[in-house]
Order: sequence, then structure tokens, then C-alpha cells
Amino acid sequence: MSAAMTATDYKALTTAISANVRQLKESLPDVMASFNALGKAALAPGAIDAKTKELIALAIGVAARCDGCLGYHTQALARLGATREEVHEMLGVAVYMGGGPSLMYAANTVAAFDEALAKSQAR
Repeated sequence: MSAAMTATDYKALTTAISANVRQLKESLPDVMASFNALGKAALAPGAIDAKTKELIALAIGVAARCDGCLGYHTQALARLGATREEVHEMLGVAVYMGGGPSLMYAANTVAAFDEALAKSQAR
């Protein structure tokens, strides 16, 4: 790591986020209870096991560039026994998907711009 880069203490980050979330639980109890119930239901083992679901959640956190997601989901994966190899392989998919959606949006942008340009030139 270069001197210009700073390391993030993800345990400290998740602790700070949790403190702020507690405030939201007090001011928005119904919303937060619903969000927590959604998370519990979504991550419950079913056809897909809990570890795989956490790997999916972490991949989305990587693609969305969510530091808090990295903290929470890596902690969950460590508790669930994920290996470094599993996490690294998932990161390969996350990197691909972070790039793939950008390509799809770029292609749609070409079409949107061409459409807008044609309309403006028709005037």
C-alpha cells in the first residue's frame, strides 16, 4: 500500500455505521424493522445456502462501491467459514459485473444520444 493510500478499518467503520443506524431505529422504527426483516428473509438459507447469499451480497457491495457493505458482509462470510479462494473468485465476478453494466449503459447511451440528436435535427 502506498503512503498516499489509507487503509480502512472495516470493524471501526461498521461499528460507527451501527451507531448511526441505531438512531434511525429510534426515529424510523417501522422502516428499520421492515428493512431488517427483509434482510433476514433474503439471507435465510433456502435453495441457496447462507454463505452463497452473503457472497452475492458482497459482490453487489463491491460493484456498488459500498464500504459499509464490505465491512458487514466480509464479517458475515468469515463467520460462515468462507475461504479466501471463494471470496477472491467472487471478486472476479464482481469486477466483471461492475464493468459489464457500464458497457450495457454505454450502448444504451449511444442509442439515446442518436435518438435525441435525430429529434433535434428534425426541428
